Formats: sequence, structure tokens, C-alpha cells
Amino acid sequence: MSLPVPSATGADPIAVGPVAPEEAGVSLGRATWRRLRRTPTAWVGAVIIGLFVLVALAAPLLTPYEPASTRWAAEVSTTNVPGPSAEHWLGLDRYGADMATQLLYGARTSLLYGVVSTLIGLLAGTALGALAGGAGAVGGRVGAWVDATIMRVVDVMLAVPSLLLAVSIAAVLGKSGTAIVVAIGAAQVPVFARLLRSSMLAQAGADYVLAANALGLRRSRIVMSHLLPNSVGPTIVQATLNLATAIIEVAALSYLGLGTPEVASAEWGRMLVAAQERFDEAPRLALLPGIAIAVTALGFTLLGEALREALDPRSRR
Repeated sequence: MSLPVPSATGADPIAVGPVAPEEAGVSLGRATWRRLRRTPTAWVGAVIIGLFVLVALAAPLLTPYEPASTRWAAEVSTTNVPGPSAEHWLGLDRYGADMATQLLYGARTSLLYGVVSTLIGLLAGTALGALAGGAGAVGGRVGAWVDATIMRVVDVMLAVPSLLLAVSIAAVLGKSGTAIVVAIGAAQVPVFARLLRSSMLAQAGADYVLAANALGLRRSRIVMSHLLPNSVGPTIVQATLNLATAIIEVAALSYLGLGTPEVASAEWGRMLVAAQERFDEAPRLALLPGIAIAVTALGFTLLGEALREALDPRSRR
């Protein structure tokens, strides 16, 4: 049986080859898990994410110091930033805070901001995508008009680069962690909306939808009970990939000075800002948070790509 693969750009679904015999009659979740277990990149991504989450949750247990504490500021001079020692195994930062503590609590901040902003984008985008996709799939002429109206708004948002859109929103809301979360979440809304809408339209001609229409089910029930549950999978996978983007954008907005105004705050983007003036004598001040951002984003990207391939019917060989 050929299976349709929805396109995030709204194109017609592509018919792909039949399911492998060993996966015939196996649930989607179990088949996906079987393919994930055979994918090395999925394990690498899962390990990185697991360590990241563990460090973020256990930060108070891994360091005896408080984040953003400048109690050792007297030891920092204009020409010297103390390096690793028995007391501070990653040294101090330019404000006299323990570098290891800043990195550990920075993981907590990045996880919180990344997850919350992605949830905002996912929930709002899912609502818009479900409304547009449901209306376009079973709504008739009025539904087609609703679908077109919503998607033109989404197209306008997609015309602006996501980071630029996030910067604009954060600049309007002011310097705070809340502004960063809302800005990044809003920038992700059109991505989720378009992806879910295209998935639902690809399912509109499926046999179970035609059967539901033939049975006289209400359109709202067809959308919520049949179309949406069978179309939301790619959106969840995209959310995993967007977590990597969100963590990078959190750091970018903080680097641009749109985050919390506290200069010594435990946030990886703010740590990069603080490292600029002291990079020559202490390059570790920029390298350590930069590596943390890159490795964390890599973990979410690897796991997200592995999930995407595992859910793709073309991978069922």
C-alpha cells in the first residue's frame, strides 16, 4: 500500500513504496522505535540531550556556589582573569563568578527558555494549522476562504526571517527573559501552522475521512477525532528540531542585549557577551559557553532528524 508523505510547503503528497513485510501490522509507534534503535545518530542525540537535561536539573547538586555571584570579583583585574584551580575547576569569569557554576545554571536557563518558547510556538501554530487544515479539508467554500485567510497571514510571518522577527518582538516587549520566550515562540508559530495544515490536507482524501463523511459525522468531529490525530506526528518531530533552533536563538537574543539586564546572569548568550572584551587573555570565557550551545543544539538536531527519518514511510525497507 502506498502511503502519502505531506510536504511542509503545502504541496501535494508524494506516494511512496509499500511497507516492508516485517513491519506489516505493526503499530506506527513500535515501528518507529525499531528504526530508531538501529540509528546511531538517534542514540548520540539522545545521550547528549539526556546529559543536558540531567545537568540542568541537578545544577544545585553539582556546584556549591550560587549563580551570578561576584564574590571573587576582587581577584579579577583588567589584565588577568583567574583560570582553573582546585576551588574553581573552570576558573572565574570577568565578573568574578565561578565559571563552572555559570555553565551549569546556564544549561537550566537554556532548557527552560527553549522548551517554553517551543511549546508556545507549537500550541499556537497547532491551533492555527488545525483551523486552516480542517477548514480546507472538510469546510467547503467557507472553509476554503478561512484556510486562505489564515495561510496568507502565515505567509507574511514566514516572509520575515525568524531571528529578525524574534528580535523585533523582543525589542518591543523590553529586556527580560519573558520577552525572549514570547519572541522566539511567536517566530515559530508559522512553521508549525504550515506543516500541520499541509499534513491535514494530505490526509483529506484518505479512506477513513471519506468513510467518516459517508457516515454523516460532523465536520468538527472529523477534524478533531480523525484528521488531527493522524496528522500531528510530523509537527511533533519538527518541535524537536525547533528546540535546537530555540536554544541558539535564546543565546543570540541575549548576545544582542535583549535578554535579562543582569550582566553576570547565568545564561550562555550573556556569557558570550561578557567574554568579548577579555577574549585575548581568557579565550575560555567564550569557548566554553560556545561549545555548550553547539553541542546541545547538535543533540536536538540529531535526535530530530532521526525521528523524522524513522517516521518517514520511505525508510521502511
